[in-house]
Amino acid sequence: MRERIQNEDLEKIRFSERLAFGIGDYGTNLTYTMMVTFLAYFYTDVVGVSAVVVGSLMFFARALDGVICIFIGIRIDKTNTRYGKARPWLLWTAVPFGLSAFLMSTVPDISYGAKVAYVCVTYLLANIFFTANNIAYGSMLALITRDAYERGILSVFRKGLSTCGSLTVGVCTLPLVAFFGNSATSWIIVFGIYGFFTALFLLITGMGTRERIRPVRQDNTRHITAGQVVRSMRANRYWIMIFCYLLVTFTSLTALTTVSVYYSKYILQDVTLISYISMAQYIPGLLTLLVIPMLMKHLGKRKLAMLGLVICCVAYLIPLLNKQDSLFIIISTAVRSVGFCGIGATMFAFLADTIDYGEWTTKLRLEGILFSAGTLGQTLGMGLGTASVGWILGAVGFVSGGAAAQPQSVVYTIEFMFIFFPLILAAINLLILYFYKLDAIYDHLAVDLSAGRYRPD
Repeated sequence: MRERIQNEDLEKIRFSERLAFGIGDYGTNLTYTMMVTFLAYFYTDVVGVSAVVVGSLMFFARALDGVICIFIGIRIDKTNTRYGKARPWLLWTAVPFGLSAFLMSTVPDISYGAKVAYVCVTYLLANIFFTANNIAYGSMLALITRDAYERGILSVFRKGLSTCGSLTVGVCTLPLVAFFGNSATSWIIVFGIYGFFTALFLLITGMGTRERIRPVRQDNTRHITAGQVVRSMRANRYWIMIFCYLLVTFTSLTALTTVSVYYSKYILQDVTLISYISMAQYIPGLLTLLVIPMLMKHLGKRKLAMLGLVICCVAYLIPLLNKQDSLFIIISTAVRSVGFCGIGATMFAFLADTIDYGEWTTKLRLEGILFSAGTLGQTLGMGLGTASVGWILGAVGFVSGGAAAQPQSVVYTIEFMFIFFPLILAAINLLILYFYKLDAIYDHLAVDLSAGRYRPD
């Protein structure tokens, strides 16, 4: 049996708080999945903006997020209210995030240059609020509990409900757009619905959770210099590994999700198949989540994530059996959904563990800064994933404006980005996790920190 200390930061988390924590990612993924699955398609095939412009905008937005990430992380670490450090930021940004998600779709029928300007402003605004909210939300995992297993269970709730949010968007979006008239106005209504529930569920998370973790030294962040922060990051080799792991994971996930719509339309010749692909992408994963806590307990986070990556690698190759047959695409997506459960249920728990490791080794606890800088890997990955699709398709001659067919060079490129691109990135992540050994010592350092001890010099 695992050694435990009956301190508040190691206590069992109630079901209601687990549910409240997870439901925020249901709300987040209503907007996030719209952004990574349909927004590029909406901009190129509905609004008529070129794929190169869309890709460049999405990458620039993520680069800007890098600056915002660090600023928000510093502000979170310096926040001290009766609600805690991260919860206030979660509550403050929930409504602006939902509203800005709606504004992304309200592109007026004006000149092309003005459309591009409007798209840039509203997309950047949505990304600013998404980044601020997501850093606060992510930091909560390191502040609710120090218990590694409880963090794993919270991550399972977050992954399960985020999957439900993504499933809702993947299955319901195109039918809703058709129901409301299959026009630009229809997209505005759908974005508005998702934006409203994004804000609502994030507010529920902020009000239904509690921060328990306090640094061993209460003056931990009061006089920290930039040099100390940089030295703390450089000394935390596991944080560096997880930063790279998140960068690669979200580059792969976002690129694959974005290109799936184009694959459905131009390879399978039926864009409505994205609803069935979405069901295959999320429903098997939801069922797999029922056994994830047991697997996590017996395998640990690292081995579980590596198992998930291996399953994903197999799944990526299934379309080679027949790239134009939707059955093989759906089977591939379903197998990948099972594999990604092991990845999605552990990745942010990895990051939270590295924050504890940093405090244990450097005597500095920097949830906001380290989580925001770590989340920068996620943010840049999202930008690279979406931008790479736009850049590469634009470079090989993609025709914007809802063309019925594309040049053969575009077809081959869509196939490569759907099959081989994520396979290469999964292999890189397996290599990273091979050298990640924090799981083996985490229980010991958690007990030390809970008892007020650092790693012996």
